[in-house]
Amino acid sequence: MAIRTIVKHPDPILREKAIKVTKFNSNLHKLLDDMADTMYDADGVGLAAPQVGISKRVIVMDCGDGLIEIVNPEIVEHKGEQFDYPEGCLSIPGLRGDVRRHKWIKLHGQDRFGNEIELEADDLLSRCAQHEIDHLNGVLFIDVADKVYQVNPEEEGE
Repeated sequence: MAIRTIVKHPDPILREKAIKVTKFNSNLHKLLDDMADTMYDADGVGLAAPQVGISKRVIVMDCGDGLIEIVNPEIVEHKGEQFDYPEGCLSIPGLRGDVRRHKWIKLHGQDRFGNEIELEADDLLSRCAQHEIDHLNGVLFIDVADKVYQVNPEEEGE
C-alpha cells in the first residue's frame, strides 16, 4: 500500500492538460495501484493522476461497484443532464458545487495493459468520470459550477 500526497488547489499541475500515456509498464501499474490506495485512504470516489502530481491521462474510480481504472479516457457519447448531486474534490477541501453533468456517458480508453476498453456510465459514475476527465484537461469543478459553497469538515471525502 502506497499512499501519495494529494495535490491541493492552487497547485499549477491541476491546471495543466495531462499527457497521453504511451507506455503500459510496471511504472503505470504502480501509479494505478498507488492512486487507488490514495483514493480509498481519502474516502474519495475518484482520483486523476494530476491530483497526485503526475501529468498523465489516468483516472481511478469506485462509486460502490468496485475499482475502475481508465487510461487515456475519452467521452465519445453522452445523453441527458443531471444537476441533483453536490460535487466536491479531494484537491479542493471544504468546498462543494452545483455542477451540471451528463446523466449518461460512453467512455473509450485503455486498461493498465493497453487493451482498448469501453464503459457506459450513468448517474454518480457518469458524474465522477466527467469530473476526473475534467482534471485531465486542467478544469476544476469550481470552474464549471453554477454555485460553490463551503461545507463542514465532517462532510469531506468525494
